[in-house]
Formats: sequence, structure tokens, C-alpha cells
Amino acid sequence: MNSKTNMNKLFVTAGLAALSAATLEYAMADDATGATGPKYWSVGGTLRGFYDDNYNTSSSNQRESFGFEVLPTVSVHVPLQQTDLGIRYTYGFYYYQDREEKGQTAYDQTHQVDLWVNHSFNERWKSTVTDTFASGQEPELLTPNPVTGEATPYRINGDNISNHGGVSLDTDWTRLFSTSLSYENGFYDYANSGTYVSDSGGTPVLMNGGVGGASLAGLLDRVEESITLDAKWHLTEDTTILVGYQFAFANYTGNEPIAIDASGRVYRSSDRDNDTHYGFVGLEENFTPNLTGSVKVGALYNDVWSSGYTSTDPYADLSLSYTYIPGSYVQLGFTHDLSATDQVLPNSSGQLTENAENSVVYLDVNHRLTSKLMASVIGRVQYTTYNGGAADSLTTTDYGVGVNLSYQVNNHLSFDTGYNYDDVVSDLANYSYTRNRVYLGVTATY
Repeated sequence: MNSKTNMNKLFVTAGLAALSAATLEYAMADDATGATGPKYWSVGGTLRGFYDDNYNTSSSNQRESFGFEVLPTVSVHVPLQQTDLGIRYTYGFYYYQDREEKGQTAYDQTHQVDLWVNHSFNERWKSTVTDTFASGQEPELLTPNPVTGEATPYRINGDNISNHGGVSLDTDWTRLFSTSLSYENGFYDYANSGTYVSDSGGTPVLMNGGVGGASLAGLLDRVEESITLDAKWHLTEDTTILVGYQFAFANYTGNEPIAIDASGRVYRSSDRDNDTHYGFVGLEENFTPNLTGSVKVGALYNDVWSSGYTSTDPYADLSLSYTYIPGSYVQLGFTHDLSATDQVLPNSSGQLTENAENSVVYLDVNHRLTSKLMASVIGRVQYTTYNGGAADSLTTTDYGVGVNLSYQVNNHLSFDTGYNYDDVVSDLANYSYTRNRVYLGVTATY
């Protein structure tokens, strides 16, 4: 089970919007193996009813609603002799009965586009290009890799945009030595914007749409880039050790005021621009044909230029995968890294909250009950500590559990039902909430 499949599986089970992609991946796999004959395209759609007991993800303004979602999907998959490429588009329409009864806009819309190109130049040189564009409101859609820290664990109104792209080049220099060179880019653009400084009362304050405080665009609009080089030594057919280095850069692009300290100094989005250097060692091991594991451990050095804030922190990425019967597997993992945060208020010394340190534990269990019936359980815990500013050393813990039962009638029709639970416990004011979602739906593909 490769890492791309694992990440997609975790993502599609994390929330309502993404669940339909699981059936599409299944259909594409059938096309690629010829289960339904050679076909380069696929269309599908999901209709699902749901109940959400806190669609605002709020402790002070909790609203519940019944509703339904419609998710049509179209994809093109072209396997060539040395190249495999594809593109997939998923549109999401979500109707909330409670919002219509309150005279509000009753629906949300999401968009997701996935692109991938795999190319083998020869037996020793291989390259991969991937890109995911998303527009929506739920955090699992805007941050599609669930093993990394989320900057905001709550739902955000508006047409928020994220784009995650990557290019990698894998080279086998000899039978015992290989390298992996990769570049990744993340782009975030939030609809909530327009912060300005008001001093009509004699004291400067930030205002955003008649509400005090910085906008999400000012706090979180950014471009994140990284370059990674892994050098790998293949000690045996099943054992690989590696040494790696990564340089990461974050450029905050909101171009808005984000905070004012006690002296009246105004901070802007770019005041949190930073770069990070990673150094790590690792081990990849195939214990048995159906049990694999990987470990990366090391340290990182983060530098925020404008403030002079620096920190040295641990870095880790561990995973273990076990396929106990065909179609059934367990994956357990842990990561520790830095991420962006929507917390920014300066402390008495004028220092901003610069970033968040995240530890993420995840578990993915998929069990094939019968040839047509699949059960899955996914759990995720993110423990966040804020660095610098008024929120320094405060913590947030985000618990998430998803349970899904899917019945595949045939290659073109499936039914599913499930339950998602979220619980955010935070030292930050008005940040904690709980959320329960249940759903029942049908998916058709061709």
C-alpha cells in the first residue's frame, strides 16, 4: 500500500465532502486493471442525506440541521507505455434545512480538482507530478493531508481556496544507492479579508467588516514552498536507510494589518514570513510482504526574519502498515512538525504568536467483511502548542473519529452510511466545540 493511496484514503474518510472520492478511486482502479474493460473516463455521482448537530463548529452559536449533499464527479485516466496521467473534478452541493428556515443562504458549494502524472524515463529515472485544487469551507478539504497539522480546526464560511502541488524525481544511481528530490508548493486564499486600522476612538484598533480583529486572509493567506533531498542506501531488498535535508519557506501574502501591540505598533501579514531547515535520518523496512514500516526522525530550525524569533524543535514522521487479509489493512502513524496558525496577538514584549507545534497520531482500519461489504474506522488526534505571543504555551487538542460502512452492489452502484465525531478542546477562548455528523447515501459510477 503506497503513501499516496494511504493519504487519499485518510482524506476521503475524514469528512462528508470527500467520501465520494473513495468510490471514484475504486472505479478508476477497476478501469486500470481491465475489470470493466479498457476505459479512459469515468463519471459518477453521490446523493447523501445527513444530520449535523453543529455545522457552525461553534461552542457559543451551535446550530443543528438536517440536509442533503450532491457530489457529481468526472475523471479522465490515460495509461500510456511509460506515462500514467489523469485528472478528476468533483463538485459538491450541500443543503442545510436550518439555514433556509432562518432566512439565510441554505447551501454551500465546493470544488476539487486532482491532477497526476507519473512518468518513467527509463528503469532508473522516474518522476511524479501531482496537484490538488480545492475551494470550500471544511478544514479537511482545505488541508487534504490529515497527517499534518491544520491551521484552523473549524469550518470557515466563504469560497476559501487552497492548492497543493508537488514534483518529485526518483533516481537509482546504483543497485545499492538512490536519491529522491522533490518540490512541494501550497497556496491558501481565504474569502474573509479587508482588515483596516481605525483610530476614531483615540486608540488604534483593527476592524474587519464591523467586527474587531484581523481577517483570516490577513492571518493565513500564504504560499508555502519546500525542497527535499533524500539519499537512500538499500542495505538489503527489504531494508533501506536514508539521510535527508529539507528547506521550507512560508510567505504570508494577505498584505493586511494583523495585530497592534501596547505601544501602537501595527504588524502586517508579512511580519510572519519565515524559513525552516530540516535534517533527519530514516529507516524503511519490509518486515514481511504484508507488514511495512518507515521512520524519519530529526530536528528543524525555524527563523522568522522580521522579529528575529528562532526555534529549534524535533521533527518526526513514523508509519506502520499491515495488510492482514486481501482488502483489509491497518495503518498507524505519528508526525511532529510546525504549521501556520490563526493565533497572532502580541504579548507585552511585542512578540507575535509565530506558529504552532503539532503532534498528530492517526489510525486507519479498513476491513472487508464480505466481497461487497467494507467497514472502515479512522481516528486522528492533533495536539497543538502555540509558540510566542499572547498564546505562547497554550494548547489545543483536536480529536476526530470517522466510521463508514460501504456496500458495493456492482462495479457501478454502492451504498454507504457513516458517522463522524469531532471534539476540539482548547485553552483559547471560544475555540472549543464538539460536532456529530451522520449520513446515508448512494453512489453511482460509470
